[in-house]
Amino acid sequence: MPLTKLRILTDRMTGAERRLGLRTLVALSSLPLFGVVAAFGLAPDTNTLDTPPESITEAIALPSLGTVRTASFVREGVTQSGDTLSSVLSRMRIDDLEIQRVLSTDAVHQLASSIRAGKRIQATTSQDGQLLSIQFEHADGSNLSVRRQGDAFVAEADDQLIESRVVMRSGRILSSLFGATDSAGIPDKIASQMTDVFSTSLDFRDDLRRGDTFSVIYTVNYRNGEPVGADKLLAAEFVNAGKPLRAVLFRDQSGREDYYTPDGESLKKGFLRSPLEFSRVTSSFSNSRKHPVFGFHRAHTGVDFGAPTGTRVKATGDATVAFAGRKGGYGNLVILRHHSGYETYYAHLSAFASGIRPGRPVNQGEVIAYVGSTGASTGPHLHYEVRIGSKPYNPMTIKLPGSAPLDVAQRAQFLQQTANWSEKLALLRGTNLAALD
Repeated sequence: MPLTKLRILTDRMTGAERRLGLRTLVALSSLPLFGVVAAFGLAPDTNTLDTPPESITEAIALPSLGTVRTASFVREGVTQSGDTLSSVLSRMRIDDLEIQRVLSTDAVHQLASSIRAGKRIQATTSQDGQLLSIQFEHADGSNLSVRRQGDAFVAEADDQLIESRVVMRSGRILSSLFGATDSAGIPDKIASQMTDVFSTSLDFRDDLRRGDTFSVIYTVNYRNGEPVGADKLLAAEFVNAGKPLRAVLFRDQSGREDYYTPDGESLKKGFLRSPLEFSRVTSSFSNSRKHPVFGFHRAHTGVDFGAPTGTRVKATGDATVAFAGRKGGYGNLVILRHHSGYETYYAHLSAFASGIRPGRPVNQGEVIAYVGSTGASTGPHLHYEVRIGSKPYNPMTIKLPGSAPLDVAQRAQFLQQTANWSEKLALLRGTNLAALD
């Protein structure tokens, strides 16, 4: 219908007719809305309380779990000074019977006699405490694994390739040696080897001076591109109060290694100047001294070095163990018998190093015991004596025999083998050293 006609028709409606038409239009427009509501509603008089519940059971296939493994536990430890393999495993709460079974394995037995402080050890046990495997860390960073096989254990060497790299470092002393080596990034193992090498010519307790410089060339072992530990000092120079001391490592045809000057003179004297790396003299050699325990005057037949309990005590020369045990006022005592009739005494010890017993040969610098305060002692220290034919001599003043020099045939081999290290030391000497605390 045309819009004009619709408007005219609407105008002719009465008021009642208009209201009726409006209500009709609203009702018709609301039908879809009410239809939606009715779709979600309930029929009148519907009773929902009497509807019985229904249970539906359906079988579901579970995935296969495979073999259920027994829970295992991993325990880790680090070897400490004076440790044996047995003591480390006991500290890790491994059963004593299991420890004895492990130690009966030949490869592990050999390792147990050469255990070193600061090395990782990892043990895996079952839930009931049964030992399943152990992994040891060798001094060179390689590993030895021991696995349970029935009631026995089988050892397996780590087949990962160990790569050796040469590292060169230099430093200057402003306060202490180990403070300087730490600042230069030099491992403590290499710093200790340097002190051992120069200990027959330099007293690191009293001779160090501010401004002293040092250079070291050493090897570091790597496994899979990751460093696993410092290995060996190849060459070193220490300039003390302007006086240079140099050392290079030489390996002879038999495989024996020692340190020499670049000219081939042996640095290994007959005796070290001190059986301790770092200490202080607390009591000197004397023919008459008031004894701090007994109170009367008597001869003090050695030198006392003050040091904390547990400090490593080293053999001052190649020797054979003549005595290791308890002896009167000496407390725990080690007596070493050297060539040419010399004997050295190490007293008041807290403990003996592994394997130290009468008849065993020891090398110069080898750890034989640990500082303590046993016997007639008022505090931890080492009493050290040098005797010739049972007569005591002052260890600080007696002239001790040296080592034999290289023969003519060895000298030619030495110069060829060590020339490279001497050149590198000269190169390091010319570098600018950073001031190190």
